[in-house]
Amino acid sequence: MAKRTRTVMALALAAAAAWAARDIPAQLGGRAAGSRRTRVESSPQFSGGKFRNTVPATELVAASMPRLAAAAATGREARRPHLPVPLVTPAPGGDASGLHITWYGHSSALIEIEGRRVLLDPVWSDRCSPSRLAGPRRLHEPPVALRELPPIDAVVISHDHYDHLDMVTIQTLADLQAAKFLVPLGVGAHLERWGVPAGRIVELDWNETATVAGVEFVATPARHFSGRGLTRDETLWASWVINGPTRKVFYSGDTGYFPGFAGIGESYGPFDATLVQIGAYGDAWPDIHMTPEDGVATHVDVRGGLMIPVHWATFNLALHDWSEPADRTWREAKARDVRLAVPRPGERVDVDNPPPVDGWWQQIS
Repeated sequence: MAKRTRTVMALALAAAAAWAARDIPAQLGGRAAGSRRTRVESSPQFSGGKFRNTVPATELVAASMPRLAAAAATGREARRPHLPVPLVTPAPGGDASGLHITWYGHSSALIEIEGRRVLLDPVWSDRCSPSRLAGPRRLHEPPVALRELPPIDAVVISHDHYDHLDMVTIQTLADLQAAKFLVPLGVGAHLERWGVPAGRIVELDWNETATVAGVEFVATPARHFSGRGLTRDETLWASWVINGPTRKVFYSGDTGYFPGFAGIGESYGPFDATLVQIGAYGDAWPDIHMTPEDGVATHVDVRGGLMIPVHWATFNLALHDWSEPADRTWREAKARDVRLAVPRPGERVDVDNPPPVDGWWQQIS
């Protein structure tokens, strides 16, 4: 009887694993072909079969993995909040005039700019991973359901990593919304494999421009990498300039610090607001994720007005303490006289009248 029970349990576990793994091939996305491939190979950023940074980035080497694994096994409690992350439930609908920014957690945010709405790097799934059973899990729920979002005019993707490009979220948005998807070169193949109509996908190389719903979008350089499987850098990564009729926003995407940000400021700035990556940094990957001090420097370089830090609080992706990115950003912003807003997930920020920084994260860390 016990043997039979163990057999049944083993079969049930195998069936559950097979069910959880069934989406993994699709999660890996697609590879650019046809005209998409031609554009990829014609890009000045593409050489030797992959996209390249203007300033080369140090890659994580296999020799450092044992040390990182050992470090990851200690200090786990400090890498997550000790109390629930406070969420703000956004009011449904509302007036999109002026310039408002709602941060939903990690790098997902809504920009309401002069009557139009732009959604950045939406990730609503429980894990940022190709698997439903493994990978970094959310530390807080999304503050709003996808079906409760207001009408979106454009969805902007910075690159194809799982914590920025989520298959299920994209498929749901494609069904619920009529928005176009603006993506760096090569990323359109992922979206097409997931059922997004080709006519709703706008692929851009660095410094290429597209206008959607009266808003101008420019894909600008970043210092990062890409890949959803074993291969790297077959799709491009980007920061983004978002220009309304009179207001401007800059989004850094994932990036290491590099001189290109000063050039973006000269060419496209000044900006009313910036959303800048400040979390998931580490000594083993210094060139692909910025420290908080780098993030503030980037805000200054692009000539930003109000800085809103992103890429922290939602997923545990590095070895630093959970609250450290916000603490260091706040300290550096004070030192450099940078206007800063650190909203709770779901909190809508009026760029012209932002709430004072109150250190809410320190009360739960």
